[in-house]
Amino acid sequence: MTRQPSRRSLDIPPFLVMDVLEQAQQMERAGRSVIHMEVGEPDFETPESVTEAGIRALRDGETTYTHSQGLLDLREAIAAHYHERYGVNVDPGCVIVTSGTSPALLLIFAALLESGDEVLMTDPHYACYPNFVSFLGGRPVFSPVHAREGYMPDVEDMAGRVGPRTAAVLINSPGNPTGAVYDAGTMERIAGLGVPVVSDEIYHGLAYGVREHTALEFTGESFVLNGFSKLYAMTGWRLGYVIAPERFVRPMQKIQQNFFISASAFVQRAGIAALTLAGDRVREMVDVYDRRRRVLLEGLRETGFSVPVDPLGAFYVLVDAGHLGQDSHHLAFDILEKAGVAVTPGIDFGSNAEGHLRFSYANSSENLREGIRRLAGYVKGRKG
Repeated sequence: MTRQPSRRSLDIPPFLVMDVLEQAQQMERAGRSVIHMEVGEPDFETPESVTEAGIRALRDGETTYTHSQGLLDLREAIAAHYHERYGVNVDPGCVIVTSGTSPALLLIFAALLESGDEVLMTDPHYACYPNFVSFLGGRPVFSPVHAREGYMPDVEDMAGRVGPRTAAVLINSPGNPTGAVYDAGTMERIAGLGVPVVSDEIYHGLAYGVREHTALEFTGESFVLNGFSKLYAMTGWRLGYVIAPERFVRPMQKIQQNFFISASAFVQRAGIAALTLAGDRVREMVDVYDRRRRVLLEGLRETGFSVPVDPLGAFYVLVDAGHLGQDSHHLAFDILEKAGVAVTPGIDFGSNAEGHLRFSYANSSENLREGIRRLAGYVKGRKG
């Protein structure tokens, strides 16, 4: 008997940004020039101090399993980082090191959700959030955010959506795709909803003129996930972590033991170097991102796109492309084919982002300007 894919696997929607990237790569293999503004991947090399630490660990033979929660040295460095940056006390025993933040999300929701439980999140949101929840038997519940409020959560609306099956509220600040950074008052009101907070802090450190806040400042009933991919230009190293309430640590550790065992030892050594040695290089990269942000904002507006909110964090701009059509999926691939510019369709981030496009400025200013030039030609051609 020929087995077919399971219903669960068939129900997972595509991650459209990856579809765009893969189509763009196919075009490049055929000789086309593509400007990449779709994927949230730093174009910088990993800081040299981090790479050297990883190489040194390999040469020292650190190629075996580690403790399933991660090297104690790394967990202590993470705890020290959160104390220094936010003034919060983190028990290294409540840190679980993972092979990227996606496994951290899996550990959290596998430990937290019973079938039918609900997870409240904003719309727009990071594309994969609902899929983690649904895959593990939960139900995503959406609270819309709008440009007119700077994409800040409407906590009163959230409160009205909290019910007996609400297991958590999932937040992301600085946010993908909006670039919104939640202020202390907003974070405090979210913590006051009376349900655990799952706070994705992967873009912490990438903020421009504002201060980010960790959920740990406001509630001990929080799961904080963070990692090294974005701030430290370490996407391919696959290193993240979650800080969890103590009673969830052992359940999450057991899931880690069964499914992932541990993050790679030499990668964890590189993570220690990132936290302790790479600060100067990180500040240089953030300054460059800020300059690119301004280049892209100016160029998009000059090209005729509406940018209702200047992003203050991460490295994305969410633009209203309604004047070119409401089908963002079709529009993104049309721009890719006709202009050689790869962007992400807004529908990837929820129904409230349909009619929008997300642009990443994790690319050089030179390439951003060339992308804007190509977009201007595309828009002119549409009008013609």
